[in-house]
Amino acid sequence: MLRTAPGAAREGAEALVTRVLVVDDEPQIIRALRINLVARHYEVAVASDGASALREAADWHPDLVVLDLGLPDIDGVDIIHGLRGWTSVPIIVLSGRTGHQDKVDALDAGADDYVTKPFGIDELLARVRAVSRRVVAQEPGPAVIQIGDHAIDLVDKTVSGSVRLTPTEWHLLEILVRNPGKLVSQRQLLTRVWGAGFVKETNYLRQYMAQLRRKLERDPAHPAHLITEPGMGYRFKP
Repeated sequence: MLRTAPGAAREGAEALVTRVLVVDDEPQIIRALRINLVARHYEVAVASDGASALREAADWHPDLVVLDLGLPDIDGVDIIHGLRGWTSVPIIVLSGRTGHQDKVDALDAGADDYVTKPFGIDELLARVRAVSRRVVAQEPGPAVIQIGDHAIDLVDKTVSGSVRLTPTEWHLLEILVRNPGKLVSQRQLLTRVWGAGFVKETNYLRQYMAQLRRKLERDPAHPAHLITEPGMGYRFKP
């Protein structure tokens, strides 16, 4: 994955979209999009496969995702489902699939727009601008979350009471607390934290969730905040 430093700040509605994640396994497309987006003062990160894309989205929180469906490891529609499990970030699909059903599947999964290859860079940039104008600024989530007797600072990544979390524990916890009340599936958590090759390793989740409860819950055996939904996933209850 590569990130390109931002250019000068922009004004108006487009300023709501400043960070663009480009996901494609064709180096020439990545290069062309990065050059053209940076020239228009967007900050750009790139990923060439689905697992990297999901990790980058979770860590970097882009304002817009440009996504190829035909990736080498995870189908693009599954990536859309994975992203929609926790974020409403706009997604523009960029794909060589021209079939009607492919477009329907991508849009039904939660994509905001669909551009077929080959494409003109001016058309894609126009669609990026259109999505930028549709983005509505949302109130940022709380920076500090209370779990039991502990205050979790998501910005500084600290826990009151001198509790220390490992990077993996932080990753799991942040995904859950940034989606209060929502069910996050086992598959989504495993893919985003460990990668697409670990979707069957549910024992990882049990182990790390148990560690989080021991560190954060008042009664780890009867958690009030880090809730298991048997056979489905986990939920953060504020």
